[in-house]
Amino acid sequence: MYDIYIVQEGDTLDSIAKKFNTNLQTLYEINKNIISLENLVPGTRIIVPVAKPTVFNYYVVKKGDTLYRIGQNYGVSVDKIAEINGLDPNEYIYENQVLLIPKSDVKVLVTKEGDTLEKITRELDVPSVELLFQNPNLYLLADQLITYKKASNND
Repeated sequence: MYDIYIVQEGDTLDSIAKKFNTNLQTLYEINKNIISLENLVPGTRIIVPVAKPTVFNYYVVKKGDTLYRIGQNYGVSVDKIAEINGLDPNEYIYENQVLLIPKSDVKVLVTKEGDTLEKITRELDVPSVELLFQNPNLYLLADQLITYKKASNND
């Protein structure tokens, strides 16, 4: 899957490659028609590969597991696991049931009636542009799962 990226002031091919979790070779290959990738001009449109960030671990419940124990193993609260998976925190979980557990570098929020983009970005403490980039189908309806994967330190 690909998207169009508009070069910003200060961008380099290397910084763009890191931002989109790709490499220079790939950027060169998919942008053969752009003559001077070495001298990027702000406003230039280039093609970039887009992969949805992997934001969840998939955990298969084992006999004797509890949300509390699973949460301790992953460093995630029982309430957050329950909310993400549409469970009551006191609900019984079943062997072989698959649970979504957010990865450690991921912020997760389930929207509520009346939420706004401003409220969500403030609550997650993330830039609205990045949140929208990672959640292109953000409708601000109740019970929508919103994720934000923190950028790597190399960005």
